[in-house]
Amino acid sequence: MANTMMAQIAGKDGFIAALDQSGGSTPGALRLYGIADSAYKGDAEMFRLMHEMRVRIMTAPAFSGAKVIAAILFEGTMDGQAQGRSVPAFLWEARGIVPFLKVDKGLEPEAGGVSLMKPMPALDALLARAATLGIFGTKMRSVINLPATEGIAAVVAQQFDVADRIAAHGLMPIIEPEVSITSPDKAAAETILRSDLTRKLDALPEGRRVMLKLTIPDVPDFYSPLVRHPRVARVVALSGGYTRAEACKRLAAHHGVIASFSRALVEDLRHAMSDTVFDATLARSIDEIYRASTVKG
Repeated sequence: MANTMMAQIAGKDGFIAALDQSGGSTPGALRLYGIADSAYKGDAEMFRLMHEMRVRIMTAPAFSGAKVIAAILFEGTMDGQAQGRSVPAFLWEARGIVPFLKVDKGLEPEAGGVSLMKPMPALDALLARAATLGIFGTKMRSVINLPATEGIAAVVAQQFDVADRIAAHGLMPIIEPEVSITSPDKAAAETILRSDLTRKLDALPEGRRVMLKLTIPDVPDFYSPLVRHPRVARVVALSGGYTRAEACKRLAAHHGVIASFSRALVEDLRHAMSDTVFDATLARSIDEIYRASTVKG
């Protein structure tokens, strides 16, 4: 099964759906979906509503491995059910979609132009549990706000250190050093980041591969050297706050990079929609992102 999943992740046309909003971002995601803060009380009810939204997406007819090759899950979603099966099993067995898990616990306050990941003291236990549930890989996010040489080096070093621990459990790490789209010098930050990522990739042991999740750069094919790197299984792009239309327009200029969109995927979905309208709206979103992810050059 792992070899089949790897072949799909490394080579199949399509994109990755990011369904991994965590505690901090869940209220905003529910508001965009049409569920006001006043509609629930407490975290348990909030996460129940979020899980219902995710299951509605995952069980929609268009949400299949034909165009969505993988999905990134929040821990609570991984532990939940969809149509009577565990979510990871449902995604792979019923939909042909490779399941990933978000493992970071949020960000430290900004320092030196970047936000490192918070400590993850229970990471190894989480990774072991994820592997038993059929999770193929993981995702973890840091943020870069400024072209700060030392700060970006620290972000990349932390990402690769944690990736080593993830790989030790037989899981595929998605390394995500997000460059903020509001950075005052986004291009300079991305130039430093590309150089640091290349050095770390060059130093990986024989046979080790990782994935990279990166902000869409302004320069077309800027990350082509990383797309072609033998230690990179796939380069995927986050939407980073761009609308879906803008994110897709930008992504189409980067051959070999596929989407891993969250807000841009679900921006038109609303809780009050009938299932027919919901499914058709999601299908249009999936089609648009798929087209941007499969531009041939």
